[in-house]
Order: sequence, then structure tokens, then C-alpha cells
Amino acid sequence: MIISQLGEKTEIPASPGAAVLECVPDPHPKTDYLVRFSCPEFTSLCPVTGQPDFAHFVIDYVPDALIVESKSLKLFLSSFRNHGAFHEDCTLAIANKMVAAAKPKWLRIGGYWNPRGGIPIDIFHQTGEPPKGLWIPGQGVAAYKGR
Repeated sequence: MIISQLGEKTEIPASPGAAVLECVPDPHPKTDYLVRFSCPEFTSLCPVTGQPDFAHFVIDYVPDALIVESKSLKLFLSSFRNHGAFHEDCTLAIANKMVAAAKPKWLRIGGYWNPRGGIPIDIFHQTGEPPKGLWIPGQGVAAYKGR
């Protein structure tokens, strides 16, 4: 386990591809439990117009052998700030990077995007069925009504 970002002055990566998502050993690998990350101030750029897009992300996952180190996740999410991509691509890129890094038993992501052109676009993805008996609260982000 090498943690290079926690406790260090770390710059925001230039792009999501350059970001390193670090993980540490799960302190309770024999117990199924839910970890939730909420990012209410996510930003990226429209790949066509260059205008900013804003989203609220809720990421739920059940660790297996590893847990995601939160500072590296924050830096990874911040790396989208100057990155041009459609909502669907950003949402799935986050999910795919978390799955590749932590190899969770289950992951669910909700990307609640603010309207562009009067239409909010919400993107949802999960990696299969959650473990049986696991309590999974709702994501708590209302459908768009002037969120």
C-alpha cells in the first residue's frame, strides 16, 4: 500500500486520465457495509461549447479488500473541472475508475446534473445486485424542481 497524496500538498491532476485513485486495505473485509461519497459541487465542461456543467454525485459502494482513499477521490473528481465530456461519459468514467481501483463487491452511482437548455440529465449505473441483507438508503437527491 502506497499512499502518495494524503498528508501532502497535492495539485489537482490535469485530467481524469492523469488522476491516481488510491486505495487502502479494508479494515473490515469480512463484513458487508456501504460506503457513500457525496459530491454536491461537481463541475466539468461541455465538450462542444466549453460551458461549465454542474452535477451532484452520490457514489455508494460495498468494499471487498480495498477502500477508496477520500483525498485521492476528491482530486480525481476535481480533475474534471477543465475536462470536456458529456454527462454520460463523466458519470461512467467515475464509476469505471472506482471499480478498476478498488474492485468493490458492488457500486452504484447517481449523477444528478443541473439543467442545460432547460433539461436536467440524471445518469445512473450499478455493477449488478448488491449483497443480500445490506441496508441501502435512497440517494436523497430529489428529481429536478429547482434543486
